Amino acid sequence: MFWALGFLILFVALLIPILAIVLDSPVARNFFRADPGTVNELMERVRGLEDEVAQLTQSIEDLREETRFVQRLLDHPDDPDSIKKLPPLE
Repeated sequence: MFWALGFLILFVALLIPILAIVLDSPVARNFFRADPGTVNELMERVRGLEDEVAQLTQSIEDLREETRFVQRLLDHPDDPDSIKKLPPLE
């Protein structure tokens, strides 16, 4: 019984400085000081970045399709079906 009480006292004694160090860190300060405006601004920036990534992904896919088409034309320039394989104009 006494060893459990001693362990508890030692644990609390060690926990106090550890909590002081963690709570005094810059990350904890920014976490507790963050206002809703900053969080909303960050969320807006993340949404904007997600939209840009989606647009870039679409552009890359378009470029791949164009590259495949040009490669087919270069591989088989006399193919009579090459005109039929033209992608629709956008």
